[in-house]
Amino acid sequence: MSLNTDHIRVTHAGSLPRTPELIAANAAKEADGITPEFLDLLEASVVDIVQRQKDLGVDIANDGEYGHTMSTSVDYGAWWNYSFSRLGGLEPTNVDRWADSQVHRSSPGHIVLTSFPDRRDRQKFNDAYSDPSSGILSNRKSVTQPKIAGPLTYTGQDLVASDIRNLKTGLAAAGLSDGFVASLSPGSCARVANEYYKSDEELVYACADAMREEYKAIIDAGLTVQLDDPSLAESWDQINPEPSLEDYLKFIQLRVEATNWALRDLPQEQIRLHVCWGSWHGPHTTDIPFADIIGSVLQVNAGAYSFEAANVRHEHEWRIWEDTKLPEGKVIIPGVVSHATNVVEHPDLVADRIVRFADVVGRENVIASTDCGLGGRVHPQIAFAKLEALGEGARRATNRLW
Repeated sequence: MSLNTDHIRVTHAGSLPRTPELIAANAAKEADGITPEFLDLLEASVVDIVQRQKDLGVDIANDGEYGHTMSTSVDYGAWWNYSFSRLGGLEPTNVDRWADSQVHRSSPGHIVLTSFPDRRDRQKFNDAYSDPSSGILSNRKSVTQPKIAGPLTYTGQDLVASDIRNLKTGLAAAGLSDGFVASLSPGSCARVANEYYKSDEELVYACADAMREEYKAIIDAGLTVQLDDPSLAESWDQINPEPSLEDYLKFIQLRVEATNWALRDLPQEQIRLHVCWGSWHGPHTTDIPFADIIGSVLQVNAGAYSFEAANVRHEHEWRIWEDTKLPEGKVIIPGVVSHATNVVEHPDLVADRIVRFADVVGRENVIASTDCGLGGRVHPQIAFAKLEALGEGARRATNRLW
């Protein structure tokens, strides 16, 4: 990632709202397969969303993750589920892991991830999570996930080529030069049910070897790859009982090392890492503090680090950069607009958030973003209002900083 020279550049964390037509076409694709009509609609939709990003002030755009199928307008898992159609070695199941009630217990020195409903935040606020009117997981469609039953291979060459082609077409039409494509990290890939690999290490490195092919295709096309890796932060809440920090850091260190293995010899300036604590609209009181894992995050060989910094559970953590030195030549991509609330941020607040980071790490090293993907998390009308506030906030921050 290059440095800012005369303004605060704007990007976002990836997912943007799909149109009703595209959601309907995704549903039809399950029955009819990929048709020429679907491909035409997908390309036109990407061209439109790239232009809309430019119009709202986004400098570094993407395809809205439109090549990653979203089941309905409310979908927290498309960033992960898309990979199932791009990996060999998987077998379908009838298990929806968001609803699977299995319990897995960790012990000192031996961490295993428990089921999603057994997360500590969900247990602590069980009444709220169980109430369909609470707004936490409402209107989510049940989606099943596969299991690993054989050696993992990458089979998504045609699909990632389509992502790349559509984004480059959209960038050219909008007159933009910088674009990124989101891709699943090895650590997040490894959270699928495993019945083949004998150890956590074997599993994570198999994921790294498989997903590397997607990273390389994106980079070879002249685009930036964004590794979506909530596994570094979010897994903390999925370990029951709460582990020691020492054990957890060992757990994610394997994921950091496997990620760097997948990124070996690839140019850091075309790699950005996205870290988050999950997209669901829950209390998040059991999130791990960013300060506890920032050293691990910065070990990943990326040129830029994207993280949540706008939602009310993590906004205060901007101060960690007062004590954490940003490595030379690296940039940060803090979220200054949140996916976790329907309230649209005022542009002056967005500017304040940007300036805080710029005052600490330098105005040249801050790219303004969203906390996480907006698509599937907030209503499209609200999502685009948030992007507009992000663009305007960056303009106001630029006026204060230059």
